[in-house]
Amino acid sequence: MRIMFDEARNNQLKSVVLLAFFIVLIGFLGAAIGLFYGSTYFGLAVAVIFALVYSAIVFNSGDRMILGMSGARPVTKQEEPHLYHTIEGLAVAAGIPVPKAYIIDDSALNAFATGKDPKHASVTVTSGLLKTMNRQELEGIIGHEMSHIKNYDVRFMMLTAVLVGIVVLLSDFLLRTFLWGGGRKRSEKEGGQMVMVMIVVGFALAILTPLIGQLIQLAISRKREYAADASGTILTRYPPGLASALKKIAKDPDPLVDKANRATAHLFISTPFKNSKGFVTRLFATHPPIEERIKRLEQM
Repeated sequence: MRIMFDEARNNQLKSVVLLAFFIVLIGFLGAAIGLFYGSTYFGLAVAVIFALVYSAIVFNSGDRMILGMSGARPVTKQEEPHLYHTIEGLAVAAGIPVPKAYIIDDSALNAFATGKDPKHASVTVTSGLLKTMNRQELEGIIGHEMSHIKNYDVRFMMLTAVLVGIVVLLSDFLLRTFLWGGGRKRSEKEGGQMVMVMIVVGFALAILTPLIGQLIQLAISRKREYAADASGTILTRYPPGLASALKKIAKDPDPLVDKANRATAHLFISTPFKNSKGFVTRLFATHPPIEERIKRLEQM
C-alpha cells in the first residue's frame, strides 16, 4: 500500500514541476512581445491579462464543450444502475460529491472524467466498455477517473490546455508582429546589431515555443495517468482490477473513439486513436505505454 501512495505523490510532484516550466514559457513570450514594442513590462502585462481572461472563459464552459464534442449523453440510475452504483460507491470512498454519469455510444473501450472541480464533475464511459468489463474491472476504471476528480487533475489538465492555447496565440502574435515590422522604426534608431538579435530571438520563440508547449502538455498528461493509476488503486484497494481492465483495453481490436479529437484525447484513460509505434509517436503520445502502466500496477 505504501508503494501506491509513493507512486501518487512522486507523479504529482513531477507534474507540478512541468507545469511551472510551462508558465515560464508564457513569461518569455510576453517579455519578447514587450521587448519588440519597447517595454518588457508591457508584454508581460498583456500576457497576464490575456491568460486570465482566456482561463476564465475556458473554466466556465470547458467541461460542457468537451462533453458536447465527445457525443456524450447523460444517463439515469434506472438506465445504468451498475454504473451508477459503482460511481456512487467510489465517490463515497474518495470523499467527494457523486459525479454525473455520461455514456458515449461507441464500441471502443474507453472512459474519461471532466469538470472544473469535484462539485461540478462527471464521469463518461463508452457503451463498449460497459459491456466488456466485469465488476472489478469497471471499479478499477471508475477509480482511476475518480482519482482524477479528487486530485483536481481535471482542472489541472484544463489549465494545461489553456496554457497551450495561450502559448500558440502569443507565438502567432509575435510572429505576425515580426513579419509586419512591429517596432521597426524604434529598432532602426537603436542600431543594426540589436535589430538582428531581436529578430533571431523573436523568430525562434515564435516558431519553437508552440512545439515545446505541446510537448510539455503531453508529458504532463502522461505523468497524470501514472498518478491516477496509483491513486485509483488506493480507492479500490485492488490493483489487479485496473490492470485487468487495461489488458482488455490494450487488446481492443477497434480502439478508435469516433468523436474523439486532439483537444480531448488526453482526457481518456487510454488513447482514443489507433495505436502506432515509433519514436515520434511516443514523443507526441497523450498516454504512457499501456504495457508499462500494467507492469507498474502488477508490482503494487
